[in-house]
Amino acid sequence: MARSGLKKIIRSRHFKGLVYGGVLLILITIGGTQGYHYIGRPAATWVDSFYMTFITIATIGYGETVDLSHHPMGRLFTVFIATVGIATLSYLFSTLVALLIDADLNEDLRKKRMEKQIAALKGHYIVCGIGRVGTNVASELVKTRRKFVVVEKDRAALDAWLEHHPHSLYVHDDAAEDEALRKAGLAEATGVFAVTGDDSHNLMVTLSVKLLNPQVRVVVRLHDIRNTNKAKRAGADEIVSPDFTGGMRIASAMVRPHVVNFMDQMLHSDEGLRVEELVVPAGFISATLAALVPKSNDYLLMATHENGNWIFNPPDEHLIQAGAALVFMASPDGRVHLEKLLTA
Repeated sequence: MARSGLKKIIRSRHFKGLVYGGVLLILITIGGTQGYHYIGRPAATWVDSFYMTFITIATIGYGETVDLSHHPMGRLFTVFIATVGIATLSYLFSTLVALLIDADLNEDLRKKRMEKQIAALKGHYIVCGIGRVGTNVASELVKTRRKFVVVEKDRAALDAWLEHHPHSLYVHDDAAEDEALRKAGLAEATGVFAVTGDDSHNLMVTLSVKLLNPQVRVVVRLHDIRNTNKAKRAGADEIVSPDFTGGMRIASAMVRPHVVNFMDQMLHSDEGLRVEELVVPAGFISATLAALVPKSNDYLLMATHENGNWIFNPPDEHLIQAGAALVFMASPDGRVHLEKLLTA
C-alpha cells in the first residue's frame, strides 16, 4: 500500500511542480553565488557569496557579507535575486502543502466517488480475486466493455491491476465476507466470478453470494476437479478447471488446429470481436428474425436456443419469442446495438 501511495505521489502534478521549483531554486542559488563572487571580487570568497545569496533568498537580512556600497548594480542584482528567490520559495511551499493535502484528500474523495459509482451500477459483474486468472477475466470484461467491480483482499495484487487500469472500480476486502459483496453491489449484479487461487475460498465466496442473492449467476474456478460436487452444492452455476480446460485446449490444438486458430484470433482481436449471447426479455412481442435482427456488418447471428433446442442459422421468417437465446458474433458496438433492439 505504501508503494502504491508513493507511485501516486510521484505521478501527481504537484510533485512535478515540486521538482521544477527545486531545480529553479538551485539554479538561482548557483547564479546568485557566482554573481556576488564577481561583484565582490577580490574580497568576496565563494562562501561569502553563497551566504549572501542564502540570506537574500531566505529574507534573513543579517547584513551585506559582500560589500555593495560602491556597486549600485550589485544592489539591483540583490533585488532581482530576492524577488525571484522569494517567489520560488513561496511556490515550493504552496506546492508542498498541496501535495500533502492532495495525497490524503484525493484518496478519500476517490473512495467516496467510487462507492457512489458502484451503488449506481445495475447488471454488472463482480470479479472475486484479481490474480493471474482474475486479471484475464477482468481484461476480457474491459475489452468487451462490460461493467464490473473487483473484490480483492491482497493489496499487492490489487495495486498491480490498478497500475494498468487506474479507473477500475474495486473493493479492498475479502470476497467471502458479506459486507464486501454488498459494497460491490451484489444486489444488482448479473454475475459473480469466484476466481481466487484457493478452491476452498472460492467455495466460501459462492456460498456467501448465493445466500445473499440466489438469483445471481456464479462461475467458479477450481484447481481440483474433485471439488466439483461441493461447488454445485454451494450453488455454483458453472465450474471451470484451468487444468482440465488447458488439457482440452492442448488436445484441440493437435486434432482441430484451424478451429483453435479461429478461436484464438477471435479472443485476441483488438476490435473485441466475440461470440455473444442475448436472451429475449419477458413480455417481448413475438417478431420475425428479419424484423428483430436486421442484417448488419456489426454482428452475425449464428443460432438460437429455444425450449431446450438449438436452431442453427435460422431463416429470416423464423419467429423469435420471449425467453429465446440469440447466439451471434459481434463487436462490442454490435452487441450494444442488439441489446437496444431487444429492449426497445
